[in-house]
Amino acid sequence: MSTSLLYHAFCIRGYKFVRAFFNYGRIVFRVRQERHHLRCPVCRSRRINLKGSINRTFRSAPIVFKPVFIEFAIPRIECLDCGAIRQVKLGFADERRSYTRQFERLALGLCRHMTIKDVANFLGVSWDMIKEIQKRYLKRRFSRPSLKGIKRLAIDEIYIGSKEKYLTIVMDLSRGAVVFVGEGKGGEALIPFWRRLKRAGAHIEAVAIDMSAAYIAAVRDNLPKAVIVFDHFHIIKLYNDGLTKLRRELYHQCGSQEEKQVIKGTRWLLLKNPDKLDDTRDEPDRLKQALEINQPLAAAYYMKEDLRLVWDQPDKETAENFLIDWLWRAGRSGISMLIKMAHTIGAHRPRILSYYDYPISTGPLEGTNNKIKTVKRQAYGYRDQEFFILKIMSLHTTRYALVG
Repeated sequence: MSTSLLYHAFCIRGYKFVRAFFNYGRIVFRVRQERHHLRCPVCRSRRINLKGSINRTFRSAPIVFKPVFIEFAIPRIECLDCGAIRQVKLGFADERRSYTRQFERLALGLCRHMTIKDVANFLGVSWDMIKEIQKRYLKRRFSRPSLKGIKRLAIDEIYIGSKEKYLTIVMDLSRGAVVFVGEGKGGEALIPFWRRLKRAGAHIEAVAIDMSAAYIAAVRDNLPKAVIVFDHFHIIKLYNDGLTKLRRELYHQCGSQEEKQVIKGTRWLLLKNPDKLDDTRDEPDRLKQALEINQPLAAAYYMKEDLRLVWDQPDKETAENFLIDWLWRAGRSGISMLIKMAHTIGAHRPRILSYYDYPISTGPLEGTNNKIKTVKRQAYGYRDQEFFILKIMSLHTTRYALVG
């Protein structure tokens, strides 16, 4: 094998090919480095004395399913300028690694299309080696994403299991990238993020959050000039929770068994969008029948559909008038659930209407939360919390199957 082929096939430059041999099913290439190529690893001086060598073997990319190893006697040198006694730095492998950089690139490329276990089996190495390669790459690229230039954020938490409990996720809405993952939930989980954001000098215009008092206080204290935008998904979800409780209460108040049978099983019909009701299952007729026999349930249902229209108005002024009218009707409905919702929504009216100044939501973050759950489920959980967080930070670069 020529030295040129050694460079083009295995990306090893500045080394001479010595010999190749086959040993116990492995292809081994022995290389050496000319003395005039040796440099002091500290000061890069050429004035050195040789102090022996240490034989090392490095795994490289396989050839037609045959494992390939690079054998090299690493010179130990004494620098005549700075006095350091060190092993020379390798041009084809990183320090304290048993594989070449080419092998690392191959493993990372395969990880974009295969699971860690599949890559390890294909390359004939341990699962831990492939995981270490991927973790080093993710840490180098995603551990501290740039916060400079960020304008709009979304903040939400995700439940990841009984042991780890919650993670707080912060997303840059312009790129769809997760820029921070904090352990736990609430304002305390965001403290490290506020420090980094302050050092980065970012000027945040708006933040999309749910109606959590902890997040409201955290954003108000750390980003006093940012506009808080309440996510409409969480507002409708809060209303749906109240509607579910109301349906349950009305079911127990029914005077006859016939009325109970009509209301029973209508929970999901009440929560569905009207255009998604399934005609083949008679869902529109079942819902209509339930609403006809129970006036409070019908009022609460139609008020929910009206509330959705707040975010479909042509401008902020029209939306404000529409919302004021909705609050007036809910407050005078005589239904405790609607009155309670009117108080809650009325207290946060400015932050709801901020959507017309900054049309953002936590929708993209909700989609990422679903990806996080999928990644965790595919891996049957993560023992290494740092690795799991790094995988979350890289989710915006994945495509389709979440194995990258």
